[in-house]
Order: sequence, then C-alpha cells, then structure tokens
Amino acid sequence: MSGRMSGQMEDGESSDSDHRRKRRKVGQNFQPGSAAQTASPAAKPNAFAAKMMAKMGYKEGQGLGATGRGRLAPIETQSRPMGAGLGVVSEKSKQAKEEEKREAAFRGEVLEDSEEEEKSRRKELKKKKLLEKGGAAGTPIKPKIRYRTADEIEAAAEGLEVPNVLKSIIDATGSETKLLKSTVGLMSTQNAMVPSETESVKIAKRARRDLESFAEEWNTVSERKKFCEMEESQLVQEMDELEESTFGLETVINAIRDIQPLGPETTDDQATWEDVTTKLEGLEHEHGEKIDSHSLQEVAVAAIHPLFKKAMNDWQPLENPAGSSLYLSRLASLLGVQPSSTGTDLALHSDPLLHSNRPSKSTTPYETMLYTLFLPPLRSAITNDWDPTNPTSLVNLIQTWSSILPPFILTGLTHTLIPNRLETLLSTWKSSKPASSRHPQPSPHTYLFPWLPFLPETHLSPTSPVGLFATLKTKLKSLFQSYPLTLPPPTTLTSLLPILPPSSLHQLQTRHLLPRLSSHLSQTLLIDPSNQDLTPLTETLAWLTPPWSLPATPTAHLLAAEFFPKWHHTLYLWLTHNPNYNEIREWFLWWKTQFPPPIRDHDILAREWTKGLETITVALDLGPENLPPPETGPVKPLHLLAATQQPQPQSDPITFRHIVESWCTENSLLFIPLREADRETGLPLFRVTASATGKGGAVVFLRGDVVWVREGKGGVFRPVGLEEGLLERAEGR
Repeated sequence: MSGRMSGQMEDGESSDSDHRRKRRKVGQNFQPGSAAQTASPAAKPNAFAAKMMAKMGYKEGQGLGATGRGRLAPIETQSRPMGAGLGVVSEKSKQAKEEEKREAAFRGEVLEDSEEEEKSRRKELKKKKLLEKGGAAGTPIKPKIRYRTADEIEAAAEGLEVPNVLKSIIDATGSETKLLKSTVGLMSTQNAMVPSETESVKIAKRARRDLESFAEEWNTVSERKKFCEMEESQLVQEMDELEESTFGLETVINAIRDIQPLGPETTDDQATWEDVTTKLEGLEHEHGEKIDSHSLQEVAVAAIHPLFKKAMNDWQPLENPAGSSLYLSRLASLLGVQPSSTGTDLALHSDPLLHSNRPSKSTTPYETMLYTLFLPPLRSAITNDWDPTNPTSLVNLIQTWSSILPPFILTGLTHTLIPNRLETLLSTWKSSKPASSRHPQPSPHTYLFPWLPFLPETHLSPTSPVGLFATLKTKLKSLFQSYPLTLPPPTTLTSLLPILPPSSLHQLQTRHLLPRLSSHLSQTLLIDPSNQDLTPLTETLAWLTPPWSLPATPTAHLLAAEFFPKWHHTLYLWLTHNPNYNEIREWFLWWKTQFPPPIRDHDILAREWTKGLETITVALDLGPENLPPPETGPVKPLHLLAATQQPQPQSDPITFRHIVESWCTENSLLFIPLREADRETGLPLFRVTASATGKGGAVVFLRGDVVWVREGKGGVFRPVGLEEGLLERAEGR
C-alpha cells in the first residue's frame, strides 16, 4: 500500500517535473513573429461564419466594409515570453503593419517606419551586403596582394631609370623564355622549389622592396626640388621688386635732400614757402602712387613744419585770416587732408562722426601739427581778442581753413568755442531796452546770421532746450512780457523773425504777448463818438500786424472779446438817446476802416459787424424805446475777471470719516489707510488699532454713517457702533 502510494507520488512528481521542463523549453525556444505564432487558420468555406459573411456581401480577398477598405485578415495575437515585459518583442505584427500602410494608402498618405524599424532595416541591409561581399560564411575575403612590375615602378617615379638587370631580377624573368610542357604538379600543395630557386625568390623580393623604397624617396626629392625652384623664382621676383623700390626710394631721397636746405635760414618767408611747396608738388607728381609706401606724408609735414611753426608764432588770426592756408591747400592730397566740407555740409551734418572717415585711433602727422601749432593761437584769439558783434574776420577765417582743417578741430571751433561766445553775448542782451536809448545794443541778428551755415543742429533747432535758439526764445519771452506796449515794437528785432519758425514765434506771442494786449485794450480803450482816442487800438494793432502779426483767428478773438462789447454798448446808448442815423451810419463805416483788411474781413469780425447792423435795423423798426440791450454788455477779459474776482476760501465739508478720525484721536487709536479696497463694495479699507506699530486691531470700511468691521481674517464685514464694539476690537480685547 505504502509502496503503491509512494510509486504514485513518484509518478506525480515526475509528471509535474516533466510539465515544468516542457514549459521552460517552450519559453526558451520562443521566437517572436514565428510562423507557428503568427499564422492564422484559413477560413473554411462551409463554416457558419463564412456563410453568414457571404450573405452580407463579403467576398474573399477583399477588405471589410461597403467600400472594401476594411481589414483583410483577422487581428493577430502577439504573445511574449513568460515573465517578459513590454518592449521585449515588437508589439505590432507584420500583418498589422501592412494593414496600417494599406489604410494610409487609401487616405492618400505615406506611413513612415518608426525609428526602431528603420534601424532594424538598415542593420539587415548592412548584414546582407557583408554576406554578398564575404561569401556565404559571412567573413570578408582578404584582398589579393598585387605586385608592381619594374616598368610600373619606373613609370611612377618620373625621371628614374631602372637597369635591365635589376628589372629581370624583380620580374623574375630569365635569359630565355621557358615553355610549359606538362601540368603535372600544378595542383599539388607541396612546395616543390629547390633551394636555389628559393634563394632567387628572396633576392627578387628584396630587390623589389629596395626599388620601391628608392622610388618613393625619388618622388620625395623631386617634389622638394620643384618647391625649391618655385621658392627661388619668388625670391628672384622679390629681389627685382626690392631693387626697383630701392631705386625709387633713392630718387625720393635725392628729392628730399633738395628740400632740406630750404628752411628758416632764408629771410623771405613767402619765397621759401613757394619754393618748398613747388618741390613737394613735384615730388607728389612723380611719386603720387607711393605716398603711403614711402611715408611721403610724414616727409611733407617734416619739410613744412619749421616754416609753419614760424608762421604761427607771428600769426594774427583776426587780422590775417588766410595765413598759410593757400600753401596747405596746394599740398592737401600729399598731407592726407580729408575731403573738404563746406559750411552747408557742416550745417546738414552736425555730428562730428559723420566727417571722419579715418578708422585710425591716432592722429596723422598733419593733424598733430595743426593741433599743436594752429589751434592754440586761434583759440587764444577767439577767447581773448575776438568781438562777437563783429563776426566778419572770424567767418572769413573759418571759410578759408574749413577745407584743410581736420574734422575734430573744425568741429571744436564751430560746435563749442564760437557758439559759447555767441551765447554769452546773447545772454547779456536786454531785449526790452528800446532802440532809441543812449547806449544802443547791437541786434542779435547782426552777429547770428553769419554763423547759421556753421552752427550745429543743437543750436539751430527751435525745440532744443539748450543752445542759441533756446537763449533767443528766452529773450523774446522776456521782451513780450516786459516791453512797454505804449512804445512801438522794436524794429531791430524784425530781422530776427525769419530765424524762428512761425509756429515757435506764434506760440511765444500767444502765451506771453496776447494776454498783455488784451489787458491793455480792456483798460485803456474807451469808445466815445464825440472825441474818439484811437491810441490804445493803434498800439495794440501794431503788435497784431506784420511783421509781428499773429494768425488771424487769435487776433479776431481778441477784438471780439475786448473791443466789440464796448462798441456794441456805445451803439446801444446812442440808439436809445435821440439818435441821428446818418451820423450812426458814418460812425459805423468809419470804424470798419480802422482795421486792416485781413482782420476786418475775418468771419468772427464779420459776425460782429452784422450784429451791429441788426441792432440798428431793430431800432428803426421798433423804435429806440423798445430796443433791447446787448446780450453780453461790456465784458472784461477772462484773465482780468480771474484777477478781480478772487474765490472765497471755503471750508471743507465735514464727512463721517472726519468724525471717525476725531473719535480715534480722542481714544488714542490709530486710523491707518491700508491702500486697498473691499472686493465686494470697492470701498477703501482702514485699520483701527491701539498698537503703536500699526498692527493688529480691526479692519474696517465706511459706508454712509456706519462702520463695517471684518470678522476674523478673511471673514465677512458686519456693522458696529463706535462705542459698542469698535473700541474693544481696536484694543484687541
């Protein structure tokens, strides 16, 4: 019994172990995508499913669906080895990939392979090429060594001659040609060579190696020879060029030696300048293309430096503006002078960087000479001796020297030094001083106009906050604010008007002159038909007509505000007190002739004249006793009304916030605005606290006459009274 049970147990254990071995064997022999795994059973034509699909219109070999674009085969299952996770095997079968490509083709698209599939395809293609190249075994075939003959070696080494004896040794050819009479032993694997033949082969191999080494060295030496020949030709060419340059340099040296004795030893400076300049011009004519290579610019500067230094020591810039500029102009190209710039060019291109085309960071010898010898006496003359009210001499100097001056020197003169003197003089000019005074001042236009072509944009722009125009606008502003209106406008300033654009001038007049004219007309003009005094109107119109004329519209508004209310009031009084209509008619027409046509015919004044005619017509129709008074009556200008009717100080109304702040002060509490608002009501929030640090307490807002306090942090607001709960919350109780 026990034996039988033990036998059964052993059989069970053996069968169980056999089952495990079979599972392991299956797992070890698993190949993804194999035929056994992926093959799908063929559909039986008599099967129930096949008959049912045929009744529905399915035809074997076509896809599913009404258009036949569905799947061609059932979905395959792709199994993985036991214990293997995703990615071990391809999750898509070949059939599924083909199905996707077919569906993409129906949509007119091209389905590309994934990166892994592309790598796999390339790997298979590479493996296939290796198999084709190396045979079925998959190992590459070792290339067969090919030995060159002596003739091939000789042909590869140009100029090398190989003896015939050495050729016969290398090529293993004897004295006579041997004829092969039998094929016995040709396929034998044994070495049938005799020792003498073996030695001959070794000698031939050694000779071949020596000849190939010699041929390689021969080629190397030949290339070196070609390089040396080419280098030799270049050196010969350089020597020829150097010899030619040396000859040219000797010619230049001889020409320079002829110039050297012409120095400050002679007494006639003009003759010396002329002689040196002529010789330098001849040097430039003969060797103009070698100015840079032979440093002829430095030579020219060295030749004229003693003469120029002597001339600058005795030079009076304001008395002799030209100086030595004539000789420097003749040598401009030899001295390396930049292209000339006229006064108009300076005005259009005020930026000094636009004048300099030289990228070098240092100055040239010519620029250094002018900076050290020419600029100091000129700067001293401008600063100490020059009278800005007499600009003629200095303007002539700038015009004469501008074509040969370095840009940075010319810019320093016309952008800084000269404008500073002009601005200083303009700042001392008293614009409100009448021209008929005992010590008249020169008008600014007499010394500003000549410099306009040379001044930079910062001094010419009306919108610039600094510069000559800014100072001039300040002076005109002072003139409009303080010049006596009882005097005629200053005639000396009329020449300044073209300098300023009309928009800038009208802006100054509107802001600073028009209010004064309005006040003057309002306070001094009296309309009296019996004895009319036109002096206030004449004084006012003198500033409203050319050359100081304002635009017609502001002028018309001024007369409509200050003159016509008085005129209408006088007309009303005359019409209501025994009027003489013939005299009124003549008075009406006479007043129209007192205004210049551009002002008289303006639409605003035309309406006022029409209004006067309508008043006369109403008086004729209704009678003087029924004539209504003018609508506006005599009025004053707005600026006078503002001056006479000072607003009475009003106390601020007491609000609930003032009450709360007073209550907090009485109870030693702080009432602090939080600079934020309640999200729901939009009312500003305040903190009421007893802490000196401004923290804690209660957050409140005021609506009407009620204080709303927030319950807790972020809580809702509830109304409280000042004495009922706000004090306790503010003190933190």
